[in-house]
Amino acid sequence: MRVCYFVSEYPANSHTFIRREIAELERTGVSVLRVSLRSCDRQLADPYDIEEKARTRYILEGGIGKFVAAFANAMVRNPGAMARATIAAIRLMRRSSRPAPLHLVYLAEALVLARWVREAGVWHIHAHFGTNGAEVAMLCHLLTGIPYSFTVHGPDEFDRPEYLGLPTKVKHAAFVCAVSSFTRSQLCRWIPPDQWTKIKVVRCGLDGDFLDAPPPRHVPRSQLVTVGRLSEQKGQLVLLRALAVVAREGVPFKLTMIGDGPLRHQLEHNIRVLRLDQHVELVGWMSSAQVRAAICEARALVLPSFAEGLPVVLMEALALGRPVITTSIAGIPELVTDQVSGWLVPAGSVDKLIDAIRQCLNTPDALIQIMGVWGRKRVLEQHDIVWECRKLAALFKAESVTLDWLEPIGKHRSYEAGTSEDQEVMSDHVISL
Repeated sequence: MRVCYFVSEYPANSHTFIRREIAELERTGVSVLRVSLRSCDRQLADPYDIEEKARTRYILEGGIGKFVAAFANAMVRNPGAMARATIAAIRLMRRSSRPAPLHLVYLAEALVLARWVREAGVWHIHAHFGTNGAEVAMLCHLLTGIPYSFTVHGPDEFDRPEYLGLPTKVKHAAFVCAVSSFTRSQLCRWIPPDQWTKIKVVRCGLDGDFLDAPPPRHVPRSQLVTVGRLSEQKGQLVLLRALAVVAREGVPFKLTMIGDGPLRHQLEHNIRVLRLDQHVELVGWMSSAQVRAAICEARALVLPSFAEGLPVVLMEALALGRPVITTSIAGIPELVTDQVSGWLVPAGSVDKLIDAIRQCLNTPDALIQIMGVWGRKRVLEQHDIVWECRKLAALFKAESVTLDWLEPIGKHRSYEAGTSEDQEVMSDHVISL
C-alpha cells in the first residue's frame, strides 16, 4: 500500500510526531511518499530530521516549469476535474482570512502534487493540520480522485475555523483524524452533524525510545524543564513571572528552556529584567535524544500554555516518569490528572502557577516518582505509536478496498490496549495485522 504524507513544512523541529508516525507506518509495510511545500528554513537539530529532509520532495523548490507542466498535464488528462478543482478553490476564497489569490496558488501546488502522486502510484493522501495543507490535499483529490484525509491538531484550526473552509474539507475527505476527544468536539462545532462519523480519534504516539526505556530512579531536586516553540500561545512569559516570585522567596531551582521562535528576544529581555539569569537558561532546539536526557534530568516539565491541541512533549515527559505542570485546557485533561500525574492550573494564572511550582519543588521525591508512574501508565494506555498507527493503517486500507491491486499490511507486534474510542475505530475498519 502506498500513501502520500503531505505537510506544508516538513521535517521541522516541532514536527517529530509526524516523523514517528511515518516511521511506524513504514514498519507495518505501508510505503510513504513524503511531500512538503517547503523545507524548514531553520537549522534542524535532530539527525533523524536531517535524514528525513533527504527523503522529502518539495513543491516550491526549483523553477516554474514544474507548475506549467503539471497544468498542461491536468488539462489534457481530465479538463473536467481541473474545472471542478478550480471552482472549489474559488469558493474557498469567499470567507477566507487569507488573500484570495493564495487559493489559486494552492491549486497550482495541488497540480504538482497530483502529478507526483499519480507517477508514484499513491492510493491515499494524508495531510497534517487542517489549514492550507489540507486544502492542497483536497484540491489534489478533486484533480485525481485519490482519497485523502487530514489530521487536526489545534489550536490553529480553532482560532479561525469559519475562515478555513473546514466543512468543505471534511465533506470531500474520506475521514478526518482528531488527536483528542476535545479536538473532535471542536470539529463537530463547525461541520454538519451528518459528517461527524468521519471524525476518528487517532492520537499522536510515542515510540520505543520513550515507551521501552525504564524511568530513571533518581529524582533531581530543583531542576525544571520546558520544551516548545517560543511563542505567545505557550505561556513562557507567564512562566517567567511566576519563577521570578519563586526566586525572590529564595527557593533554589533552575529551568532549562528548550526551543526557539519569535518570542526569544522578548524572553531574553524579561530574563534580564526579572533577574533570572542564574535560574533560566535558553538552549534553543535540541535533538530528540537531548530532549529525552533533559527531561530525565529534571524534576518536572512545565508547560503553561494558553492554547493547545494536546502537546506531545507532555506525553514524552510522562512516559519518562516525570510529572508535569501545565494548564487545564484543550485535550490536556484527557492526559494529565491533577495531583495524580502532575499539576493542572488555569491558563494565564500566575498565582496558581506559582503554587504548583512550589508544590512540585517541595513534594517528597518518593511521591514525585509515584506521580511519574501514574503518568507513564496513562501514556502507555493511550499513546503507543504501534496501536495508533494500526488504527491509521486500518483507515487507509478501508478507503482502498475497491482497488484490485491492494496488498496486505505487514504485522509489526501485538499490543493490548486502547480506549472504547480506539476500539470503535478498529471495529469500524477491521484490518488483519
